[in-house]
Amino acid sequence: MERIIQITAGRGPAECTWVVAQVLKKVLDVAQEQQLETTLLQREVGQENGTVETATISIKGKNAATFANSWIGTIQWIGQSQFRKMHKRKNWFIGIFEIEPQKDASISENDIQYQAMRSSGAGGQHVNKVSSAIRATHIPTGIAVVSMDSRSQHQNKKLATERLLKKLEDETLQQLKNHVGKQWENQLNIQRGNPVRVFIGTDFKKNKVEKSYKGTRQKLKTDLRNENN
Repeated sequence: MERIIQITAGRGPAECTWVVAQVLKKVLDVAQEQQLETTLLQREVGQENGTVETATISIKGKNAATFANSWIGTIQWIGQSQFRKMHKRKNWFIGIFEIEPQKDASISENDIQYQAMRSSGAGGQHVNKVSSAIRATHIPTGIAVVSMDSRSQHQNKKLATERLLKKLEDETLQQLKNHVGKQWENQLNIQRGNPVRVFIGTDFKKNKVEKSYKGTRQKLKTDLRNENN
């Protein structure tokens, strides 16, 4: 089982790229502890030393899905800016998204099916009697092309193969464009609030997220008492 996740600072400032770098280390370390196989597919460094704009990781193993799901969402870091000491902001957000794995672009001859067929159009008696046209079909995707350019079945088979490979190449390129587009969309869609994980301080310790409103209710009661006094 494989899952691919992207850790991104989106349009966030340098502080967010520092958080991405720290989260990247955490993800790799925890995955190793859980005996999961990780591969860093892509990493774009930030402008400041030790920072990362975005990173994409492949995670493989029995519990890869559970592990990935536990990280997907908004990550919050609470701490003082590493780059602007006088900056008042203390809450920084990055995003972790799942990326759909790209299909294997390799093509085997066994995946191509050839079918002889009669040519259509002008050509006299020859096209009516000889099945010289060739349809080539890529079985895994169902993509098909036809060549009837030549009277030679062998030549049409060659042309059909070339056209099919070109069409598959175009399809793979389109998938890559969609993949890149999805990554860019992810970088823009980081949502603040309801973080799945919260870290604090320069040592990047994990802070437990309260799953109930008990703490919030208690704080409101305390505030009300203080206002009434």
